[in-house]
Amino acid sequence: MRLIPPAGINLFQLIYVLIRDYKERTGLEPLNLSLGNPDGIPPAAIRALKAKYASDPGYDFHTYAEDKNLLGFAEKMVLIHGGLDVSAHTGLRALPIAGIKTASAMIPLACGLHLPDKSRRDSFRVASNLPAYDVIGTWSGSYLGARRTVWPLASSDNMRLNVARLKDALKKDGADRADLVFVIRPGNPAAVGASAADWKELIALCIEKRMRLVNDGAYAGLAAAGTHATLASVAKDFPELEWLELYSVSKSYNDPGARLGALVGSKDFVEDFALVKGNTDSGPVPGVMAAYGEFLSDPAAARRALDEIRGLYENRLAYLIPRLKAAGLRPACSTEAGFFTLWHAPRSAFGRELPLEGRHEAFNRAVIAETGIVGVHFSSTSETGSPEPLIRYAVCADVLDGKFQARLEAGLAKLKPLY
Repeated sequence: MRLIPPAGINLFQLIYVLIRDYKERTGLEPLNLSLGNPDGIPPAAIRALKAKYASDPGYDFHTYAEDKNLLGFAEKMVLIHGGLDVSAHTGLRALPIAGIKTASAMIPLACGLHLPDKSRRDSFRVASNLPAYDVIGTWSGSYLGARRTVWPLASSDNMRLNVARLKDALKKDGADRADLVFVIRPGNPAAVGASAADWKELIALCIEKRMRLVNDGAYAGLAAAGTHATLASVAKDFPELEWLELYSVSKSYNDPGARLGALVGSKDFVEDFALVKGNTDSGPVPGVMAAYGEFLSDPAAARRALDEIRGLYENRLAYLIPRLKAAGLRPACSTEAGFFTLWHAPRSAFGRELPLEGRHEAFNRAVIAETGIVGVHFSSTSETGSPEPLIRYAVCADVLDGKFQARLEAGLAKLKPLY
């Protein structure tokens, strides 16, 4: 007998079902703009270093990594992604992680959710954004039983962090504070960064209310110049703040299969995390960590590789965004990092009205069925508090291919969205 109802299907698992149904019905490959994973592979230099350490008989490259930090990988990862030299700050620590998703699940426990004080278990609160790739919400609220405050992102704010909305959300939930504030900057699905001023306002509130602050910085390495300040670059100047920021090679270097990243933050918070981690996973694959430790030893080469990957996405976005606008779709926010674009779902498409309830999903299903263009549907909250249906289209497919473009533009010509 099933103990977990199938209604709990992950949104992205549903997209896979819709893709499969389209292929079976039409015999065609979909125009997959839903994929949020790189469609490329790591640069040749990284692949060569992986091979080198895979064949190296050194024991450390093949045993449990636990909290080993081979070749200073964590500090090098933080330097190139966060712009922070950890060694210059005695109150900070960096640590390798086996991917951000896995690490995120442990963070509420690293904040003491599980401690035996019943009043703490009953009142523990996590504040996090929607719309989002909501790993933290699923784990903290659904799996671990914490209280959840949704800090809404609104298109009227260009999906930026609005601290006033966080205060309002806490007040609405009858809470003065949260134990953990968790954000994703640059975001997913809203590929918008944060400014130093954004962070400083949020940091001031977190210090005042004794709230721990965490940023999932998976897309930080792909942010366009001048569009994003990392949390690390600002939080380092606030020793009273308890914070973490997480980075990954998945998006930065086209390497999600590496299951490798790093986090940095205030020393006590990192050590709380390390304790939970030690009872949860055995660390990244050590040979892969060593390969990246050596690769990142040449910061100029590592930066060139990042620039090349970011440039590819920027070229693809420069093609896709004008076509979606020309087809009549309205953007919900700008794209400042990575490969996501976010749009308002219309009230009508293909000459027919879409249902008010679940309009975002209905629109996605209709577009897939009529054109084969696959997105990911999300929902947000508007300035007035009403539902804001959204659709995310990514460029983790070769949208610059001529045949892809011909099918895409033919499909968009049929869209005829009305708002």
